[in-house]
Amino acid sequence: MSDEVQRGPGMKPMFLPEVERSEKASPYTTMIRGMREAGAEYPQIWHLFGYLPKATAHLARFTQEILRGPAPLSPGMRELIAAFTSYRNDCPF
Repeated sequence: MSDEVQRGPGMKPMFLPEVERSEKASPYTTMIRGMREAGAEYPQIWHLFGYLPKATAHLARFTQEILRGPAPLSPGMRELIAAFTSYRNDCPF
């Protein structure tokens, strides 16, 4: 690819190469590196989490609360809804 960012097969660029290339210390940066080495796809939002770990910690906690916190729907059903929504939006989940 022209922007020299390694991606798994089928992964599209974020169009934010400076975010994708970030090497700041973060658990997400470590996970990205591991997935790249394995040649596997991973959620592109990990790049944002790795780029601004302090700012995105709130988003990560929010997401976990929505998917795992107390609610009338089971966590599995919420995961299924999120996966279907992502599929309909042509976005890997």
